[in-house]
Amino acid sequence: MAQILQYLANGLVFSSIIILGSIGLSLVYSIADFANFAHGDTMTLGAYGAFVAFGVFGGLGGTVLGLPIGFFIALVVGMALAAAVAVLTHILVYKPLDTDSIGLLITSIGVAFVYRAVLQASFGTDFLQYDISRSGPIPVLLDTLDVAVTQRDVAIIVSAAVLVAGLHLLLQRTTLGRKMRATADNPDLARVSGIRTDRVILVMWVVGSALAAAGGVFLALYSQLDPRIGFNILLVVFAAVILGGIGSVYGAMLGGLLIGMLHELTPLLSDVGLPISNAYAPAVAFVIMVAVLLVRPRGIAGDMT
Repeated sequence: MAQILQYLANGLVFSSIIILGSIGLSLVYSIADFANFAHGDTMTLGAYGAFVAFGVFGGLGGTVLGLPIGFFIALVVGMALAAAVAVLTHILVYKPLDTDSIGLLITSIGVAFVYRAVLQASFGTDFLQYDISRSGPIPVLLDTLDVAVTQRDVAIIVSAAVLVAGLHLLLQRTTLGRKMRATADNPDLARVSGIRTDRVILVMWVVGSALAAAGGVFLALYSQLDPRIGFNILLVVFAAVILGGIGSVYGAMLGGLLIGMLHELTPLLSDVGLPISNAYAPAVAFVIMVAVLLVRPRGIAGDMT
């Protein structure tokens, strides 16, 4: 039981990262109407932006959930950088193109290569880590449940929950959120109704890229940072979006939770005698995703925005 609880705890941390990445990808698909293959590298861009910013602000005193206050400042900087780059990419690359969703998809692959090449040229290909000392497991959880959960894990989960709650309030309680949902549902009708869809698309890039950057920062904090960190997780993020219902923000949240949990629960298969190692965790998640879609092709949440 303790081992299962440990897998579930790991899954909750990993799911928090996947959810942040999935939301942005789903937003782009629902409003801009194309699958953005540069999304993973946007996560990487935000992680590197936060890495540089942490070198400046990391010395600020005080901690929150075991992390320096400077880290959260660096997180905001990384989110802002990714949002700014995404908006510039939209204005300079995507918007001028007179092409369909397939053309934009192919273009986004090229954009991903450009992002990655710039990061590799600037930082090299070596693994990097935030200069934050690792604390041990939280004693009360280790003593009572025999589960190793660190303050860093809790910080990732809580931060992701705050960002998701903020997005929910934006979509459901603000005029801007209603405009975003209307544009996602029917862009032509939204346009003739007086909604400035061009501005909505810009906001979509800001929100989606900022959340993706936060996911990239937490992924680098959870493991290590290198120029391929976002690309390596992109297919898992796509699996979460498709499972939840592509184009559905809330479906992406649910899909991210399920895929992240399944990814981290894969070791249970070897515990029961199946010769499947942790390296096959993404493949297991994909197989389950396909099985669900065979029963419900529109995903769990369908077209629910």
